[in-house]
Amino acid sequence: MAEDRSYKFETRVIHEAFRPEDFHGATQPPIFQSASHAHESAENLSATFSGKTQDHIYMRLTNPTNRVLEEKLAALEGGKGAVVTASGMAAIATACLALLRAGDEFVTGNSLFMSTYLLFANVFKKYGITPRFCDPLDLAAIEGAINEKTRFLYVETIGNPKMDVPDLRQLADMAHAHGLPLVVDNTLATPYLCRPIEHGADVVVHSTTKYLSGHGCATGGAVIDAGTFDWSSERFEDFAPFVERKGPLAYLDRVWRELHINFGTNQAPLHSYLTVLGLDTLAVRMERHLENASKVAEFLNGHPKVRWVNYPGLDHHPSNECARRQFGGKGFGALLTFGLKDQDTCFRFIKNLKLIYHLANLGDCKTLIIHPYSSQYVSFPEETRQYLSITPDLLRLSVGIEAIDDIVYDLERALEAT
Repeated sequence: MAEDRSYKFETRVIHEAFRPEDFHGATQPPIFQSASHAHESAENLSATFSGKTQDHIYMRLTNPTNRVLEEKLAALEGGKGAVVTASGMAAIATACLALLRAGDEFVTGNSLFMSTYLLFANVFKKYGITPRFCDPLDLAAIEGAINEKTRFLYVETIGNPKMDVPDLRQLADMAHAHGLPLVVDNTLATPYLCRPIEHGADVVVHSTTKYLSGHGCATGGAVIDAGTFDWSSERFEDFAPFVERKGPLAYLDRVWRELHINFGTNQAPLHSYLTVLGLDTLAVRMERHLENASKVAEFLNGHPKVRWVNYPGLDHHPSNECARRQFGGKGFGALLTFGLKDQDTCFRFIKNLKLIYHLANLGDCKTLIIHPYSSQYVSFPEETRQYLSITPDLLRLSVGIEAIDDIVYDLERALEAT
């Protein structure tokens, strides 16, 4: 791309971080399906292992196809570097563990993706790490949970499936006032709708499986470093060797060097390739996703058989004002929840759908539905399900990019038959 022009997101998402001349004129990155890479000299391999060159060694460390995706995602989010992983949960685990040691604590929003909550509440606790769960909209509660053991704040841009939208700027300012980084899961918003780094976030994570790919054919995750946090403070004295080696990218170096390559969380090159293909259409897909979701929310909100609708785009939603401001008027996300009479009614409704797929995913170009209480959260204690706002009457709908009339028709026909 020309260096004398500031291209818009819709252009950058297609052309960023890729030059055909680097790949024999190919307009998409090749799939480098090679476990390892040969080096011309022992000196070169030694320099690469020590981090002095960016050459490739072994697929578990780096890969040329993966690097294209990493550079593209870092650029789109406004970060200085990225590491792609095998899944969104691999990204979340490595992003957090790079900041944590036994005995540490962190403060997190309580409206989290199911597996994220399990990781924080169950797995981390086994290693002496304590999460402090708070309402992500309650700034006083979050600040009250911070203490000398706290290592970071963590929230989702749009809570899944609670649909709340925290104020990222206020959270970033609070975190920084305490010398802490803010980590944000931006999966539901994508950089098309929100770029958390522009609101002060220090680390962004993604499940690239969702909207970034858009086709439901690849799994992956990403950890993106803003490169702006000061890791040389006394609170992060354990970062000293990484600061010495990589300076402002000390955090990403620790993610890669200490977690990513030793836990083997690398993304398969084929999945990176498929995600890059999906990214080409992210802007146009998100435009349709957001437009459709808004219309579906309005339809459901006005239907007599629907008890309630939870979507930030509705005027009565508690996060509506924040979402309008934070998302720049582009939209409110493409995920929503709504309630019917009870679980049996939800089951009958799902059975009556013909166009909409019933499965455990979101962010696909197709419209998807799930009953979280009886599926993803079926093994959760009732008290925990209530705490996470997972109720028997709740359905989660990921609105796709089909013709809006067809989506609404399928929902309406299923509601009338239920």
